Amino acid sequence: MNDQVWRRDEVQSPCVRICVVHPQERICTGCFRTVNEIAMWGRMSAEERQAVMDELPARAPKLAKRRGGRAARLKR
Repeated sequence: MNDQVWRRDEVQSPCVRICVVHPQERICTGCFRTVNEIAMWGRMSAEERQAVMDELPARAPKLAKRRGGRAARLKR
C-alpha cells in the first residue's frame, strides 16, 4: 500500500489564513494578494502564479505602517 500523498508540481498558495483585505491598499493583510488574485488562484497557470508570488514582497511595505495585524498574529 502506498501512503504517499499525491502532490501537484505547482506554485503553492502564499495564504497564511489571515484573510483581511486592507481598506485602502485593497490587498490581503495576510498574503498580500489582491481579491482578484485570490479568487483566480486555482485557475492560474504556474507562470501566472509565479508572477504574483514575485510581486508580493514589494507589496508588504504598503502594510508596514499598521500596528498589530498580520505581524502581531504571526508572532503568536
